[in-house]
Amino acid sequence: MIEELDVHGLSVAEARSLIDKALKSLKKETCVLRIIHGYSHGDAIGKMVRSRYRKHPKIERVELSMNRGITDLIIRRIL
Repeated sequence: MIEELDVHGLSVAEARSLIDKALKSLKKETCVLRIIHGYSHGDAIGKMVRSRYRKHPKIERVELSMNRGITDLIIRRIL
């Protein structure tokens, strides 16, 4: 299941807070947290998402979309 979180238009700190909250409350069936951060007003949030969550314990990998305003966080499955 893919969960989407729209953070474009927020500050980097606000976006980070919402993403952290979403990662803490993931549903069991969630396999992708899709972050919609936009790009037309700058790429600060996208850069933060790609760097900060690359080594997060719940994230297996970060995938860039063909749409520059979206980054997918692939959730690590714990067996």
